[in-house]
Amino acid sequence: MRHTQSYNRHNEWYNTHFPSESAKTDFYEKSTATGENNIAYWLQKLFFNCLDPLLYKKDQRWLTIGDAYGFDAQYILNSGNRVLATDLNTDFLNIALKKGIINTCAAENAEKLTQEDNSFDFVLCKESYHHFPRPYAAMYEMIRVARCGVVVIEPQDPVTKMPLLLMLSNLLDRNARFLNKLWKNRFSFEPVGNFVYKVSEREFEKLAAGLGLPLVAFKKINPNYWFKGADLTSTHSKQFFFIRMKKFLFDVLVKVKAMPSQVLTTVIFKQLPDENTINLLKKNGYDLVYIPENPYLN
Repeated sequence: MRHTQSYNRHNEWYNTHFPSESAKTDFYEKSTATGENNIAYWLQKLFFNCLDPLLYKKDQRWLTIGDAYGFDAQYILNSGNRVLATDLNTDFLNIALKKGIINTCAAENAEKLTQEDNSFDFVLCKESYHHFPRPYAAMYEMIRVARCGVVVIEPQDPVTKMPLLLMLSNLLDRNARFLNKLWKNRFSFEPVGNFVYKVSEREFEKLAAGLGLPLVAFKKINPNYWFKGADLTSTHSKQFFFIRMKKFLFDVLVKVKAMPSQVLTTVIFKQLPDENTINLLKKNGYDLVYIPENPYLN
């Protein structure tokens, strides 16, 4: 089946680009050698800072999905929490294990996790959901194994947040060829075979309502300024200054709702968090959407 073929290609990607253990080890050595005062690290922090309101409690158990190099798990470990790092292919994760970046890992297919129900406090899927051939199958699995909630950090689908684009889509829906030229990334596919599945607030609201979950939290961020050599470019450089200016402009436009954010961070809660977590989420920039109970079900 096509989804199996896509997963197989993803599984082979790492060994295609890093064919030997020494090549993989070199990757980690170069990653750690550049330190923290570079643009790549700064951009990753924009992602990871979204987790902070959920990490203040120590010794929680987390599961990371699609955590190819273990860096997601590393951030969680550094906060004083426990974490199992997983990916389709564990070749990189095993090296991260040897280097002490993580302390446990496993090979997992997001569509059929081997973990038990409610066995983790939180599940994190960062920049992997859009690779999945069947993302909803993976989502239901992540919700199944989470006790408190699931965190998804992914590119945002702009259509629901751009009325003009939605109007043009509706007007031109009978002229698909012209619409596809106008909206060039309407159907985006990656070389490994998957459709690039961008997310939206509305789809997660519907998901939570359908499953009877109480709360969804959203945070909008603009971190898409990576370039080759970002890990070697200082945060004191002129290039970084212009990136900060661009990000500031994008942040303002998102705040006044003139455009959608590049990335949407979503926390789907299986149970209402305590008041302290709620306050930390708001302070961190999250918008909270409380899902009403279904009046026809007890």
